[in-house]
Amino acid sequence: MILYEIIRSRRKTIALQITPAGPVVRAPLGASEKQIEAFVEAHRAWLEKNTARIEAAKRQLGASRLTETELRQLAEQAKAYIPGRVALYAGQMGVSYGRITIRAQKTKWGSCSSKKNLNFNCLLMLTPPEVIDSIVVHELAHLKEMNHSERFYREVLRVYPDYHKWNGWLKANGTALMARLPASGGAGTAKADIGDLSV
Repeated sequence: MILYEIIRSRRKTIALQITPAGPVVRAPLGASEKQIEAFVEAHRAWLEKNTARIEAAKRQLGASRLTETELRQLAEQAKAYIPGRVALYAGQMGVSYGRITIRAQKTKWGSCSSKKNLNFNCLLMLTPPEVIDSIVVHELAHLKEMNHSERFYREVLRVYPDYHKWNGWLKANGTALMARLPASGGAGTAKADIGDLSV
């Protein structure tokens, strides 16, 4: 028997995703339990394969939850390391940016606001340096293209040709890393709040 959480919303289709907390089915408000069960069963092979992959990644990366002290240490490391990478690539890309903030988040690795402020997840310090660079370039590219268009990815790949390789690493291992965040009531920022460590 496959255990999963059901989240209903005003969507038109049923979708299945694997989160740090386990499988989640996103379903339309009117979808019946029978329809949802049939959908999950039809995708059983995909679900089992990816669940096994994530569990293997957890074992490899360390499945224990981080303590508040460890989380803050990661944030301090990120504060010391990431701004330098941002400055390096911003110079190559000819862009300027505002404030850099480090957070512990369960859903995002980085973001770029309309005010040119950048946000990075402190868990990036648990990834290879190439992954950090790929996220930095991704967010800086948004200063030129606030979308994920073909022009956006052309800019990313112009500066960082190995982007897809390291983005693939993050897709394969990211869920296991985020599962190490302390449990919280919300889906966004970890309960062991490191605050907004701004640079």
